Amino acid sequence: MRRIFLLSLMLLTGGCSSQDWRSASREPAGIAFAPAEFNDAVIEVYAADAYSWRGWFAVHTWIAVKGEGAPEYTVYEVVGWRVRSGSPALRSFTTENPDRYWYGAKPEKVLSVTGEKAAKLLPDVEAAIARYPYANEYTLFPGPNSNTFPAWVGLQVPELELDMPFSAIGSGYAD
Repeated sequence: MRRIFLLSLMLLTGGCSSQDWRSASREPAGIAFAPAEFNDAVIEVYAADAYSWRGWFAVHTWIAVKGEGAPEYTVYEVVGWRVRSGSPALRSFTTENPDRYWYGAKPEKVLSVTGEKAAKLLPDVEAAIARYPYANEYTLFPGPNSNTFPAWVGLQVPELELDMPFSAIGSGYAD
């Protein structure tokens, strides 16, 4: 019985990183199209394991868009700690690297739309982002949270055919 307890304890604590969020990797994952080399419009949704113990069962998702010929992407994401400081949960920033690690977790592409289809859908996506009804709210569970945001945009622009991952807890709040 003692061995089972020790083994369980090792497994549980082994998943906890000794690294804090300030030193966790935010390096590019190398899976995004380089804006200097890829002239087409791009709409992408990324997912990476949530930080710390939340990553055992949930992901954080965000949207990256780039117009045709644009030198950078605009990244849109919802983060809860902004609400605690009185800022909106929804934030945006421009970058050449929209595929950065999410505090140590390598992202994956959930959606990638490029070329003419992306150029056609980009105004609708940006209009949906501007109308996001929970831009100033964040609740870990059941939502609205970081996964509610891209799910809601996907519902507003069904031509994206966005299929959120099962582990995108809070995406159902958009329904």
